[in-house]
Amino acid sequence: MADSPAKQINFTIVPDEPGPAGKGVRTYANFCAIAHSPFDLTITFCDVQPLTADDIRHAEATETVRAPIVARIAVPFTVVPGIINALTEHMRAMQAQTAPESSPSWPGPDKGSIN
Repeated sequence: MADSPAKQINFTIVPDEPGPAGKGVRTYANFCAIAHSPFDLTITFCDVQPLTADDIRHAEATETVRAPIVARIAVPFTVVPGIINALTEHMRAMQAQTAPESSPSWPGPDKGSIN
């Protein structure tokens, strides 16, 4: 039996929504910390809540505020440029749809940080 030539298949990857009746699980985060190893990039997402009096006293003493981690995602460096490009494109599209006074300042990936 002769080997048949490899067949090329074109496809698009789409997220498969977990949960009941296709309702996806969404987790809110308003802070992220980024770290890396020689092998991957890790983004830790947190949900920072308003501080209590005890939190403020602890922050004054330790100069830190603890925030609960809601997700920690590790990705290989090969996907990082695609993530940066997608985030940049979505920020530009969001700014184009909103009034300048209501959108955050976004200088772009090579021009500094978000103000």
